[in-house]
Amino acid sequence: MPKSINPATGEVIEDYADHSDADVERALENAELAYRDWRKTPYSRRADLLLRTADVLERRKDELARIATLEMGKRLKEAVAEVEKCANGCRYYAEHGEAMIADDERPGPAGRNYVAYLPIGPVLAVMPWNFPYWQCFRFIAPALMAGNVGLLKHASNVSQCALEIEKVLLEADAPQGVFQTLLISSKKVEPILRDRRIRAATLTGSEGAGSAVAATAGSEIKTTVLELGGSDPFIVMPSADIAKAVDVGVTARMQNNGQSCIAAKRFIVHEDVYDDYAARYRAKLEAMTVGDPMDAATDIGPVAMKSGVEDLEDQIERSVKAGAKLTTGGAVEGKGFYFKPGMLENVGEEAPAYREELFGPCAIFFKVASIDEAITLANDSDFGLGGSVWTNEAPEIERFVRELDQGGTHVNRMTASDPRLPFGGVKRSGYGRELSKEGIHAFMNAKTVTID
Repeated sequence: MPKSINPATGEVIEDYADHSDADVERALENAELAYRDWRKTPYSRRADLLLRTADVLERRKDELARIATLEMGKRLKEAVAEVEKCANGCRYYAEHGEAMIADDERPGPAGRNYVAYLPIGPVLAVMPWNFPYWQCFRFIAPALMAGNVGLLKHASNVSQCALEIEKVLLEADAPQGVFQTLLISSKKVEPILRDRRIRAATLTGSEGAGSAVAATAGSEIKTTVLELGGSDPFIVMPSADIAKAVDVGVTARMQNNGQSCIAAKRFIVHEDVYDDYAARYRAKLEAMTVGDPMDAATDIGPVAMKSGVEDLEDQIERSVKAGAKLTTGGAVEGKGFYFKPGMLENVGEEAPAYREELFGPCAIFFKVASIDEAITLANDSDFGLGGSVWTNEAPEIERFVRELDQGGTHVNRMTASDPRLPFGGVKRSGYGRELSKEGIHAFMNAKTVTID
């Protein structure tokens, strides 16, 4: 049974009943029926739905933000910004989607040769709790614009957010079955994905969940897009604007209470500026206010679940036993799932923090002597989602862009997703791309057409 717990207090907000097998079957039937009509709708009608959805999101942004803050603890200010980003994403695809999927004329053997981009059918989306709206709408907007329909299996601790997403689409007059939320356990994902009516799946979440979905989809020959964990490097070289790199670095690690796949997790700092950078960074962390995420004065709210604090404590404890040093931060006693912003230094290869993703407000620091060492260390990871580099030397920028093994490299700015640019990772951070032209094409049939 899905249960919403307020991480600021540890108190249960509400218990939700799982959808039954009959409910799931009805949803699959509705999706199949809806797809038959939706795939034939003109682009203008699809765009109109997304524009109405954006309007609903903006009108209800304060209400929706409060729900997200109650369910997973993100600061209210950040929750409002997340809903606004969803509205912007819907508008982006409403305005540009048609051009992205228009017939593409090509040279070829026939009198006329082109690629027709066609929808593929109902798509199952398995989504996480940390950005309960944006993770979903970055799938919903391109999928619906492409002519597909969607079913959402959201994380159980944000069930109210999941239900509200469906309500938003219905309020925007989405046809029945075009988008549906399923409150189900993880064990029901496999039979749904094996159902012939589901044509593809997208998942954002853990490596384990991604591997399970990919294995099932692979055995059924179905398309998947996976966005999994990340241990993004934040590299600071001597020519960097240190003050700006500190400010942005703190935000890049601590946004969303430190719970973001693309958060800056490994700070790789050149020895010439390490002491200065680390001291400024530590001072910023120690000045942050930890508290109620509804309070505008709060800088860091709670971790979303008690297990998140426990996992973070365990990783840090094992790393300290291996020689690392926690120079600031730690769990907070009392009600709620709080953790003071942390900073782990002197992390060697034998420390768990060297390899594992720390999903919470704790930064890992490394000192390097050269750009070669920085690149080698950054790439010495099973993950490859994104990364931020700070330098004003053109040759260094070129090397970072060409040699860092990651889905995105961001120079003198923090890693972030934007509807105008493709988003995704390499290695164990997943495969495929969301957003931009690549994102809308991910769940389309690129059909070759030749006509004499």
